[in-house]
Amino acid sequence: MWIKYRLLGAVILQSSLLSVLADDSVKPYLAVFGKPLEAVKIPEEKLAKARVELGRTLYHEKRLSRDNSISCNSCHDTKGFGVDGEKFSVGFDNHLTGRNSPTSFNAFMHIAQFWDGRAPTVEEQAKGPILAGGEMAMPSAETVVKKLNEIEGYEALFEAAFPKSSPAITYDNVGNAIGAYERLFVTPAKFDKALAGDASVLSEKEKRGLKTFVTTGCVTCHTSNLLGGNMYQKLGLVQPWPNQKDQGRFGVTKKEQDKMFFKVPSLRNIEKTGPYFHDGSADTLEKAVAVMAKHQLGRTLSNNDISDIVAFLKTLTGKLDPAAAAAPKKFPG
Repeated sequence: MWIKYRLLGAVILQSSLLSVLADDSVKPYLAVFGKPLEAVKIPEEKLAKARVELGRTLYHEKRLSRDNSISCNSCHDTKGFGVDGEKFSVGFDNHLTGRNSPTSFNAFMHIAQFWDGRAPTVEEQAKGPILAGGEMAMPSAETVVKKLNEIEGYEALFEAAFPKSSPAITYDNVGNAIGAYERLFVTPAKFDKALAGDASVLSEKEKRGLKTFVTTGCVTCHTSNLLGGNMYQKLGLVQPWPNQKDQGRFGVTKKEQDKMFFKVPSLRNIEKTGPYFHDGSADTLEKAVAVMAKHQLGRTLSNNDISDIVAFLKTLTGKLDPAAAAAPKKFPG
């Protein structure tokens, strides 16, 4: 009997040792991504909280659109991973936006906002869609300010959030408040436990996917703990992108060298934020991985490699704190 126990103990010990060795084997690959993400709590300080809560209200406020039907949350749903799941979002008068709506989650940590990087911060970005004719379609910043002034209760909320601003309701303050709210949008995931030192949370398939993701060259662009969002890259670097109609940053800079350059998207929550790419041309994550390998790296991945990479990418799916995701309990007026 004691021989059986010794053999069983040896098997358990060997299994544990192999597990430790496997965890150690992925540590060099994890080091590529830096520190884990950490959730952000709603501030307790009175002024900061007032600004965040005003931002929450404005983010969900449909009256910021011309026909009172569209809010920021319509296309960037706080309970839907910061997206609406559509190839192109529906704006004012049923107009379809020209690009796929990127997620608002973790966006404040990006190098810039929008696919073409035309806004440097989430505060500036927030002011764009409100005035865009095919989105929320308000005629002007002055019209927005006038409309908010006419809604009973907003003046007091702005005064609490911006006590040194006179007047309190300004278009810049609309953007500043929404930006303050969006800076709560951090979504730690299982992958962050691995980044914090516990690689055992990853399955063998996920570890293979991590290794393949790194060794294939995906990290050339999808770097840092956001796995993207921190650089621009030419879409169709090796093989030309099929859709050349949208020229990316060229539309902003008018520089020839910026043609087909777009902000590299973060892969955080990528499992939940399809369709993929600025043109929404990939409807599954598997297709997106295969297309990226082909056009950016000039490689054809096997089905097994794609499956492993997708398994790894799913470890990036996190949850926004429900306290941050919640809509306001009531609106002014």
